[in-house]
Amino acid sequence: MRDKPATPYELIGGEEKVRELVDRFYDQMDALDEVKTIRNLHAKSLRVSREKLFLFLSGWLGGPDLYVQKYGHPMLRRRHLPFSIGKEERDQWMHCMVKAMEEMQLDPALRNHLEQAFRKTADHMRNRPEEDDEGGLRIFPGPAPKG
Repeated sequence: MRDKPATPYELIGGEEKVRELVDRFYDQMDALDEVKTIRNLHAKSLRVSREKLFLFLSGWLGGPDLYVQKYGHPMLRRRHLPFSIGKEERDQWMHCMVKAMEEMQLDPALRNHLEQAFRKTADHMRNRPEEDDEGGLRIFPGPAPKG
């Protein structure tokens, strides 16, 4: 008898499938012309990026906390601050991840859940002020503070 519901890590298929997702993600990044901006933020070789994303996603999805064991707390936003990340970069990152999940033919409910979680995290990485539709500057989505 199982006390806890299955984690996304388990639902996706464990270590092998998380590695597959990461490989498909970075394969998309390398292959698609429309994501050149996000690709150019990475090193020429994606080997280290692939490994770090695999380690991070293992724990983020509810599996072994491999990234924390090797590097400590991910401090995800802080680690991305050296890179200029706006809507374009967020959307390109998401494009690669959505295509990777589509290729894996994940269960639609799981894919939807993961896409929402990835989108929230990707949006949190934004660190570049951008104009909104009303000409105001915003870094994060949502209404501008009044004042």
